[in-house]
Amino acid sequence: MSVLWNLDHIRPEPGIVVPGDTIPGIFRNAVDRRGDAVFMREKELGIWRSWSWNETGRAVRETAMGLAALGFRTGECASILSNTVVEWVLADLGVLCAGGVANGIYPTDAASQVHYLCEDSRTTVVFVEDDEQLDKVLEVRDRLPLLRHIVVFDMDGLRHFEDPMVTSLEALRRRGAEYDAAHPGEYDARCATARPGDLAILIYTSGTTGRPKGAMLSHANVVYTARGYNLVISQTDRDERMCFLPLCHVAERLGGEYFALYTGARLNFVENPDTVPENVREIAPTVFIAVPRVWEKFYSAVSIAISEATRLQQIAYRWALGIGRRVAERVLEGKPVPATLKLAFRIARVLALDNVRKMIGIHRARYLVTGAAPISPDLVRWYLALGVPMLEVWGQTESGGASTGTPATRIKPGSIGPAAGYNEVRLDPATSELLVRGPNVFMGYLNQPEKTAEAIDADGWLHTGDVGTVDDEGFFRIIDRMKDIITAGGKNITPSELENELKFSPYITDAVVVGDKRPYLTALVMIDQENVEKYAQDHDVPFSNYASLTRTREVQALIQAELDRVNREFARVEQVKAFRLIETQLTAEDEELTPTMKLKRKFVEKKYADLIESMYKGG
Repeated sequence: MSVLWNLDHIRPEPGIVVPGDTIPGIFRNAVDRRGDAVFMREKELGIWRSWSWNETGRAVRETAMGLAALGFRTGECASILSNTVVEWVLADLGVLCAGGVANGIYPTDAASQVHYLCEDSRTTVVFVEDDEQLDKVLEVRDRLPLLRHIVVFDMDGLRHFEDPMVTSLEALRRRGAEYDAAHPGEYDARCATARPGDLAILIYTSGTTGRPKGAMLSHANVVYTARGYNLVISQTDRDERMCFLPLCHVAERLGGEYFALYTGARLNFVENPDTVPENVREIAPTVFIAVPRVWEKFYSAVSIAISEATRLQQIAYRWALGIGRRVAERVLEGKPVPATLKLAFRIARVLALDNVRKMIGIHRARYLVTGAAPISPDLVRWYLALGVPMLEVWGQTESGGASTGTPATRIKPGSIGPAAGYNEVRLDPATSELLVRGPNVFMGYLNQPEKTAEAIDADGWLHTGDVGTVDDEGFFRIIDRMKDIITAGGKNITPSELENELKFSPYITDAVVVGDKRPYLTALVMIDQENVEKYAQDHDVPFSNYASLTRTREVQALIQAELDRVNREFARVEQVKAFRLIETQLTAEDEELTPTMKLKRKFVEKKYADLIESMYKGG
């Protein structure tokens, strides 16, 4: 055990926690085993409401039988268009236990995207969260001849709405209970129809270079991967998880819902995406998985809070963090920590670091996990200095999520760790592309055999499109996406490394470095609205709206200072020579952003081509 974290409860769990070779099989066995223990929690009108395993089991059974009553057949697809709420899980498991295929649609998708996804997946039933999402489906239903029913979770805005195709989830469950009573044995038969090799779920990729592709994951893929996660780091029924990332995304679907289904960890649902900072402090998860954007926001909030603290508090924080960094570096290097430094770290925790952890909500966390995008190594070190291990994982939807993982006993900031024990990972000798092979690799892309053939070669290796390196200990590092490596000033450059360092600034939310076949690098920058607005207010900088804020001389100088800081860490040819601020305040609904709130490089480069060109005029 180190003085930073207790490794006794982070060790892999090789045994099978819950038997079953399909998702319905594992779910039913989990319900039988865990009974009245709490599985999920959600906040309703300021009060936490718990769902036991038995209660969840009944709700899923009623949902599945409600679908059967509607004529939903085994093998058919049902889509779920909703934010991350308890009903999402009920619908997902209900569809699977009815013998169907479950597909998720991002709640930020437009009606045209909903049409494409439902048409491509041959959806016959759509679950929607509320009237807003219902409107999208109603707008395109005339062009979806296979669609027969729409089920609504929240009917608050639809009290006087009537449509023969539309029903509430509550009404569907009542109908399912009646159907179940009249058809004994039907539920058992439906659950048993699924075979390990059958298609279970569809997860559509973001489609930054064309139409989204439906990645097909079988029951065997999901079950094997969920069990495999426990070989990387164990999770138990004593753990508290926070469910807040989109359940359409592989990270929350497999790493959240299905991993909790297998291990028994409790899922706590946030009230809405805007309340994540408040909810995390209230939930205080013991296991916290998030994307770099979340970890960056927490760091930014602390940085701003420290800048507003008293002089004494600032001195205490800097001293305490310095002690934490010294301890973390010795642990990372595998060196013993002297007794005097251990004592200093205990004082540092009491003086400042424990308060910082409570401010974020990670004071109970056994470990943090980051994935789905690259993260700055300095940010990982900052969390380590607080005394919480941050473990980086890497993988794709097509590989069932994590294919590599950093072990808590051997953290290397900037590394994605060695191959997970349940799959193989190697570098293509010709291109250094990372390749993955194992039972976790997906079945292929729905309706796109040519794309499937491009992704999986004849030997079963998944071509990920990520370029990397591997050291003599088998630890991989990601250099960049193959398609994103640029040549500027006569040298190949990986923009993600620069972008990660820029995003480490509390004033920068995201950045896209460009310059392929150009004489030098430039960058498009998206500012952190909250922090930059506060900076402007504190320094009496006048502005009327978001666009005017980005144009002020003071904000331009602020971002230039952050750019200068990053440039000092890179060789001259790798430095960013000019930047422009994106003047539009982007949200998840905007096409420029992926569902995990990353700027889409190719889309941004195309949309802001004139802005980019302005940085090269005059040489």
